[in-house]
Amino acid sequence: MALSKKDISRRATGGNTGRERPVVEASGTAVYCRARDYARDTHIPLHHHPDRHQLVYAETGVLVVKAGHGRWVVPSTRAIWMPAGMGHAVNCIGEVRMRSLYILPDAIAHPPVEASAVSVTPLLAALIHDAVEVEQPYAEDSRDGRLMRLILDELQTLPVLPLHLPEPADPRLRMIGQRLEQQPEDASTLQDWATRLQVDVKTIQRLCARELGMTFGQWRQQSRLLRALERLAVGEKVIDVALALGYDSPSAFATMFKRRFGQSPSQFFR
Repeated sequence: MALSKKDISRRATGGNTGRERPVVEASGTAVYCRARDYARDTHIPLHHHPDRHQLVYAETGVLVVKAGHGRWVVPSTRAIWMPAGMGHAVNCIGEVRMRSLYILPDAIAHPPVEASAVSVTPLLAALIHDAVEVEQPYAEDSRDGRLMRLILDELQTLPVLPLHLPEPADPRLRMIGQRLEQQPEDASTLQDWATRLQVDVKTIQRLCARELGMTFGQWRQQSRLLRALERLAVGEKVIDVALALGYDSPSAFATMFKRRFGQSPSQFFR
């Protein structure tokens, strides 16, 4: 059973220890859909679905999902694939209309083994919208059954998106990461950080490659772009976001955004 809004509110405000909680699934069908609407700034505590994969999709609003050693920013029209058993916590940016699919592991061939942000096609978005109304259990040889089977087909064609920010374990990199999160406009160079941390520049470079799989510059750029997604998705203007994140101009920001995501900010949220 997915968490109810009442359960989430109680767990988020009363005695939340931060320990992971399993969520028991109730349906025996291959895939089913649940709808939840959340108020701005709702926090869904760490939990996992032991027996099913989950596709977490926001019809409106933005989800910030933490799982393992990473963080994903998932604006509306996108979703995150969460493998069965993986613990995750969710923060809602703005009011969120969440629509989640729960899929038996053997219902689709070769599902992603890691959490990943994915694009949601207009067809899949329409199918999810209708799937909310499908009552459980449904007959396989029925309109509802065919709709749910088509969802399973669509789930196997979703492109993965670069909406992931890895979180380091090394305390020195964590210090840098905290600054990037709190002050994304900070223009400190690699040499600046080496001086503050009293280490060699090459030490930070090696740590970034080993723990993040990217360079320091790529890490800072990804952190800024994901923060930009959060702000743009709730209606902030491109010029305000660009300047707040340390870009010299909106055009410089738009160029970087398009290079990373293949679309301009306006196209991305269309």
